[in-house]
Amino acid sequence: MKYVSVFIVACIASSMIFGIARTVRAQQLEPRAYSPSPVGTNFLGLGYLYSGGGLSLDPTLPVTNVHARVSTFAPYYGRTFDFFGHQASMTATTSYNWYTAYGDVNETSRSIDRSGFGDPALRFAVNLIGGPVLKPQEFFQHKPETILGASLVIVAPLGQYDPSKAINLGTNRWSFKPELGLSQPVGNWAFEVYAGVWLFTGNDNYFGGQVRRQDPLQSYQAHVIYNFFAHMWTALDFTYYVGGATMVNGNHNNDRQDNTRIGLTFSAPVTQNQSLKLIWSNGATTRIGSNFETLGVFWQWTWF
Repeated sequence: MKYVSVFIVACIASSMIFGIARTVRAQQLEPRAYSPSPVGTNFLGLGYLYSGGGLSLDPTLPVTNVHARVSTFAPYYGRTFDFFGHQASMTATTSYNWYTAYGDVNETSRSIDRSGFGDPALRFAVNLIGGPVLKPQEFFQHKPETILGASLVIVAPLGQYDPSKAINLGTNRWSFKPELGLSQPVGNWAFEVYAGVWLFTGNDNYFGGQVRRQDPLQSYQAHVIYNFFAHMWTALDFTYYVGGATMVNGNHNNDRQDNTRIGLTFSAPVTQNQSLKLIWSNGATTRIGSNFETLGVFWQWTWF
């Protein structure tokens, strides 16, 4: 049962990471996360993500040929506002996930399916330098400038969770991610770097009544963006995350992550107030965790 539990840990992490849209997470690549918008902008959207691939686990475990498929629908809503003279935004999101995992445990094939709501998330972001508070008519006349932003993501333990089940879509713990992001425009190009860290509370009701804790997980992103014209752009994305080793009942697991991902993003308007965003990403190197290929499409409606 211990080996199955370790297998489950990896599955839960993968489901959580890919199940949340419009927030910043360890494996997610999110270009233009600190791009300015006019104060009073509302955005309502719905994303669909499909992820599939292998899971790399502790090689000492008798678990092999581990694969998973995750489908996620993620609605979100956000609004920009004036925060003590700085442009800020608040975004809320949730997700509904379908998850299938299968692999060989002690040379015996096993599989499991889950569906339900994941943990909801709230993201607060503020531009510390650049991106001034502007109304729509002022914003579109403003020249792009260097932006330094900060954000905090809070993930609440409200998703589907049953401690008697090995795989859950919720995590039964709080998660927090403070982050800094720098964006530098150069003509039609923009170059971005982000640095953040996921912090986790303990799960005191883990599978079988155990206590599970996780070390901080550092996350770094870089994006190279080309703007074709207003609201149409594409980006080459890169992320690196390290740390996040877990401990169950005081026993350390050999599951420290040291992984990279690359991706592409394309966004284009479809009407004056609506846009579509297409994403693709894949694991470049994976020590422990998911080595998924991810495809996604996001629809967004924006109004003032």
